[in-house]
Amino acid sequence: MLDEVLTQQPEQAEQISADEAAPQEQKSPRWYVVHTYSGYENKVKEDLEKTVQNRGLQDLILDIKFPTEQVVEYKDGAKKPKTVLRKLFPGYVMVKMFMNPNTWYVVRNTRGVTGFVGPASGDPIPLSDEEVAKMGIEHVRLKVAFDIGDNVHVVSGPFANFDGVVQSIDADRQIVVINIFMFGKETPMELDFIDVQKI
Repeated sequence: MLDEVLTQQPEQAEQISADEAAPQEQKSPRWYVVHTYSGYENKVKEDLEKTVQNRGLQDLILDIKFPTEQVVEYKDGAKKPKTVLRKLFPGYVMVKMFMNPNTWYVVRNTRGVTGFVGPASGDPIPLSDEEVAKMGIEHVRLKVAFDIGDNVHVVSGPFANFDGVVQSIDADRQIVVINIFMFGKETPMELDFIDVQKI
């Protein structure tokens, strides 16, 4: 089954795209998540980069990534730990692109790709700026959804589920200082914009 899909002839690939509705043209680039066969993330990235270069699509498909992290592993019998790169989202590749029927077709028909993440019968859904920042794909400047004096709820990090009041906002650093009531007193905490939501 896997071999059949990976060795599709061009006419079979065209048949796949004809069965699915290609998306409408988009005015700005966004990050999309593409589902791949497990273990094919690097191959999909390389093949897609070659296709982009060969077809001159560098202005439409801007970046292709699969986030990784360094992990220290201790193997049985090994004297020293080994640092390895581990994929954060196995089976997924992130593509920054202008979505239009042509770019959709190129990405969707790359060997090893099973489809875009999103509804089966509709346009692929791009990641929000908050999701892009949380996943560490790209540093995105977030818009502030709160003001000084607003009550906010901490949604992630070590102080998750605490509530506080915004004391200051640093838009350049994307940092907010909030007062959290803990240890019997109000304590100022410096958090990333992405870690808090207005109540």
